[in-house]
Amino acid sequence: MDKIYEQEYHLLEENYWWFEARRHFILKLVKKLKLERNSKILEIGCSGGPLIRELNNLGFNNVYGIDISPEAISLCTKRGLSNVQIMDATETNFKDGEFDLIISSDILEHIKDEDKALDEWERILAPSGHLIVFVPAFDFLWSYHDDVNLHYRRYTRKKLVSSIEPLKLKIIKNSYWNFTLFFPAFIIRFLLKSNKKPQSGDLINVNWFVNYLLKKLIKLENHFLLYFKFPFGISTFVHCKKE
Repeated sequence: MDKIYEQEYHLLEENYWWFEARRHFILKLVKKLKLERNSKILEIGCSGGPLIRELNNLGFNNVYGIDISPEAISLCTKRGLSNVQIMDATETNFKDGEFDLIISSDILEHIKDEDKALDEWERILAPSGHLIVFVPAFDFLWSYHDDVNLHYRRYTRKKLVSSIEPLKLKIIKNSYWNFTLFFPAFIIRFLLKSNKKPQSGDLINVNWFVNYLLKKLIKLENHFLLYFKFPFGISTFVHCKKE
């Protein structure tokens, strides 16, 4: 990730509508699993640790985080989080079958060799353990946001599922996420493609009221997503279980 953009990312990740709404849905998925509170959980690409902190608030006391960015891990430490370390997601130093749950939010698209990463995540996932992976959707939504984030690819739901299928993982649920804002995002990105010198990614610092409304909108969508699949969205995800 571009270092200037990373600083902006860390400033917004705790309260910005996009990140908060996505964490809201991930936590809903986690609650449905009914894991023991001492279950070992790993967040791959933990950034400054807001999801780790929310998992801790739910009573999970064995949560780990890794990130390739020293700045991200330093921020986690400053926020009082332990069990975090700098590590490459394709070559971890964890034991086979160590984690009951692994969560990866917008990380796989940063990794050139996605198969190597997924093989590694499967290796460190315990038997009957769960894996949740979120990635950005649709190549036609590619924008400067992807360039500044150093993305290698975007995914369709089918493409993400096909990446998982060679592994010993049973797919529990897969769908698109952020369905409501798909068309506005498509229009905005289409219009911005004419801008040859964009100045930033998609993290536009909106006022508190707009931020509040967008959070409420996507959180409402999250409730429906637990029971239905959306035909398209800005992101796509898969929840699977190790057989």
